[in-house]
Amino acid sequence: MPPLDSSLHGRVALVTGGARRLGRAVALGLAHAGADIVLHYRGSDVAARSAAAEIEGLGRRAFPVSADLRQVSEIRRLIDGASTRFSRLDFLVNSAAVFSPASLETATEEQWDTALDTNLKAQFFAAQAAAPLLKESRGAIINFASVGGLLPWANYLPYSVSKAGVIMLTRCLARALAPEVRVNAIAPGTITMPGDPIEWEADFIRRAPLARTGTPEEVVESVLFLLRSTFITGQILILDGGRSL
Repeated sequence: MPPLDSSLHGRVALVTGGARRLGRAVALGLAHAGADIVLHYRGSDVAARSAAAEIEGLGRRAFPVSADLRQVSEIRRLIDGASTRFSRLDFLVNSAAVFSPASLETATEEQWDTALDTNLKAQFFAAQAAAPLLKESRGAIINFASVGGLLPWANYLPYSVSKAGVIMLTRCLARALAPEVRVNAIAPGTITMPGDPIEWEADFIRRAPLARTGTPEEVVESVLFLLRSTFITGQILILDGGRSL
């Protein structure tokens, strides 16, 4: 990891899904840049404690909070907890998501509800609840969309539709929250995480012009770029090695 920087010193970031995978990488990346972290998780208690310990090891404050983002009351409790703990909120990173196969033939009502509630509705209500704090700090929101929201993934149909919704939600929120709050999204393609099955990569590599998958570090760099770019709002930054071309 590169030397610590202080570009986000004194700022507070809430990262949903921050205990595992890309959410954890982003939480640690923001802490590395100087931010204190509200670390949302749902059931990953051990992973959340481990991530919080890493953040504190960087000399930052960590506040792990468990919440079920499918429930609006839980989202509001999460934001209230962040406000009580830090008395401010500068950044909201909506990275929590569910990803499971479901085609036209196999998709169930439960899969649709879970995908839309977690991937789309939760991002809206988190932004709604955090808006007063973010307006006060003139902060920013980063939503996690996906290349699956740009390309029709027929075997992940509810997921693909939910992420397409995130793209439009991002643009709507950018209008609704301007000029005080900037809202952007990143749309990753396949990002290789430690322990991921190698077969996940093969089809993506075959189709992507850059012939490789992305890394968590590249996602973190993209999030930091958008948080620091104070004249960018309503944009979708695609990280897919050209896969969506």
